Amino acid sequence: MSKSIKVKGFFKDVKGINRIVGLREGNRVKASAEPDPKDFVTDMAHFLHPGYRDVKVVKIRSTSPTSLTFRFRPVEGEIPLFQSGQYVSFRLKIGESILTRPYSISSAPCDARGKDGFFEVTIRRNVSYLVPDYFFNNVKEGDILSADLPFGSFYWEPLRDTKNIVALAGGAGITPFCSMAGEIARGKMKGCKLTILYGSAKESDIVLKDDLEALEKECPDIKVVNVISDDPGWKGEKGFIGADIIKKYAGDNPTFMFCGPYKMFTFVEKALKELGVPARRFRHDVVNNPSDAKMIPGYPAENQSKVFKIKVMRGLQEDVIEAKGSESVAVALERSAILIDTHCRNGECGMCRSQLLSGDIFVSPIGDGRRMMDKEMGWFHACSSWPLSDLTIRIPIM
Repeated sequence: MSKSIKVKGFFKDVKGINRIVGLREGNRVKASAEPDPKDFVTDMAHFLHPGYRDVKVVKIRSTSPTSLTFRFRPVEGEIPLFQSGQYVSFRLKIGESILTRPYSISSAPCDARGKDGFFEVTIRRNVSYLVPDYFFNNVKEGDILSADLPFGSFYWEPLRDTKNIVALAGGAGITPFCSMAGEIARGKMKGCKLTILYGSAKESDIVLKDDLEALEKECPDIKVVNVISDDPGWKGEKGFIGADIIKKYAGDNPTFMFCGPYKMFTFVEKALKELGVPARRFRHDVVNNPSDAKMIPGYPAENQSKVFKIKVMRGLQEDVIEAKGSESVAVALERSAILIDTHCRNGECGMCRSQLLSGDIFVSPIGDGRRMMDKEMGWFHACSSWPLSDLTIRIPIM
């Protein structure tokens, strides 16, 4: 609008709405009758979030005895912009089922730019598990996978976070911080210092060890402290990442960022409370629900051995499947080859938002991202809900 509105007083300003309506109507009358299909906001949204696209595996390397790093390049176009700490969602055809799984990006965002841009994910398989097994046993260089990125809000934000970043990591939770270290080493997060406290059981469990050591040597603003709990020959920090070790390395005015397993999260959260760290200075990635449902606070252990029927409604189609009390609704759907799109796998993103029409479910309190109205109206996130009885549910049509 070419004309500005001056503050003249309460009544004059209230009556000014009539003038604004008149200006809008005048602009409408003068506008072209031909529709303009261009929309900057829509174009930008499609550029930043283009949806699932084909990506090619261009390199696979071992980054610990139990982990592999997969490098991807897009088959067409460019890699969408992302920040260190965000994740990619893969859509995989395994057997008769189509599964979606999230993995944090372990490479730096600056590596994704240009015609030879790439992104990497690092997958750990310390125990046999469906999707990691698939990547380790089936995915090879030259393969084409379907991927959607970026997702997640776990990244450093200069308007909110301090430049002294203390990363608390365990297991495969090191991946977002390896990405962040790469970004800092290349001067893309100016003024930031990163201290990584990385907990592992044994030295051989350290994921991306060579990558982290190389980045530490390259950049004085990066420090990696490995804390080993079960390796008598280890000469560095031993035990668990508790209040004493955190205090020793935290420095002045730190922002703490955590990524790791649920059990470690409860331990670290307690330690930070002991140190009096305010909530605004402790940020964590999506904390995954334990694979053993009995470990989830409030879950009724007697439910694990039960088997229920779920009536699944998708538009006009209805299916009845079996669901174990020990598995989430999303896993039961995937096992029955019913497509349900999940991204975060822990109830935060809402991609698998479904409606409970009858029956009872247990909703994990870990990362429950539902809106209050959804809770009141019977909506739930299938990836973080367990059946407590026979159910009737309505899921999105994919």
